[in-house]
Amino acid sequence: MDIHLASTTRPWLGSLYDTAVWTLDRNTVADDRGTYVRAGDGYVDPWTRDAALNSWGAASILRPDAARSTLLRVCETLPDGRRVIAQDEQWWDQVVWVLAARDLAVTTGDADLLRTVLDVGRASLAILDRERFRPRWGLYAGPALMQDGISGLPTPPATTDEPTSFVLDYPDAHEVMTLSTNVLYVAAHRCLAATARDLGEDAGDLDERADRIVHAIREHLGDGDTFGYLVHGTGPTAGTLEHHREAAGLALATVFDVAPEHTRAAVLASIGHGPAGAVNVTPHFADRYSDDHPGRHNAICWPMVMGLTGLAAATVRDTAGVDQTFEDLRALVARSDGRFDEVHDAVTGAPSGGWQCGFHWDSEPNQTWSATSFLRLVHLGALGLRTGLDALRFDPLRPAAGEVVTASGVRFRGATIDLTIEAADRGALSIDGIDVDPANGVPGDTTGHHVVHVAVAA
Repeated sequence: MDIHLASTTRPWLGSLYDTAVWTLDRNTVADDRGTYVRAGDGYVDPWTRDAALNSWGAASILRPDAARSTLLRVCETLPDGRRVIAQDEQWWDQVVWVLAARDLAVTTGDADLLRTVLDVGRASLAILDRERFRPRWGLYAGPALMQDGISGLPTPPATTDEPTSFVLDYPDAHEVMTLSTNVLYVAAHRCLAATARDLGEDAGDLDERADRIVHAIREHLGDGDTFGYLVHGTGPTAGTLEHHREAAGLALATVFDVAPEHTRAAVLASIGHGPAGAVNVTPHFADRYSDDHPGRHNAICWPMVMGLTGLAAATVRDTAGVDQTFEDLRALVARSDGRFDEVHDAVTGAPSGGWQCGFHWDSEPNQTWSATSFLRLVHLGALGLRTGLDALRFDPLRPAAGEVVTASGVRFRGATIDLTIEAADRGALSIDGIDVDPANGVPGDTTGHHVVHVAVAA
């Protein structure tokens, strides 16, 4: 049974949700190693970041078995027997796996997976600490989340002629210290600390290390009331802050409490937008790109990143920002003949892979993480689903006046929940018609069908 989403004032929201679920299912495939979620029509195999982002708050709720097999598929065993996150050429944002794997373990109540999260996470972090941590800055080196193309970096470390596309073909790109990647390290350290405590073990200094990374991000990447994109680690610009704005980094800094509370509105306001929605990095790298010639990873619309900016808006209860993200994604899907595609022109909204290395790239159709970013925004933002080992709790956004949002068939372990959310003068939670303390939610050992009503106060 799948979730049936509906809104009394936005009938298109449910059909867009169904399209996103269809995209996830279209890209859930099998081979001789089992079932897994691929990145999209144009990508056969999963890799770490898309496996993680497709699971977090999306497949973890809708397709937990496929999410589990995919996350384990992107791990490997070292000669000494330790299992780690795949140590491939795109190493810089691999810790996003920790966030996603913990989310899945907590959502499903899987104690064995919790054990795996802690063991794999600690072993992988030991490698990254040794090879990628830069004590001078207190930050980790490496490009930004999903920015594997050189069009996502300024010159330097890029070059104006861009002879090759892969970001690590440019030596100084190895040593940039980016906002999004370092925020993910904060989240990974905190996730590992929480997982250790869940397993009754000592978390060691994981929380303290997370706090130190937060301090380093604020010190070295802070830029007024917001954050810059990166600090150069080597070359003629070593130590220089790059003042471009990275949407994913700014969004994640808000979601994971790296941005101080009093600056979060300014952080979100600094995210760049085109007519079609939030863009990856703004402004254009002027030596190479423009509105007429947008870079593939520069000022262009990736729905995956747009969903993260919407989630950040939900984190600060900015319902207008969330609603705008939904509207923007709806418009992009319409421009793609009803599909969740990979990349869109920020001005026209048309599917467009952007420019890189002197030629125009395709935008792959039916891109999974575009769909799952929308699903995450629905699940964690609009519906406010908060999974814990002990219970499922609810912290939804307040619907607009006259709007009722329903989600029927929400599965939480052995329970199936029909959820109704509406605005009210007083917040309240009822389960099967009985008022309960919202702090308790639906206990993790609940079975059977239940009706949940959430009244959201202003």
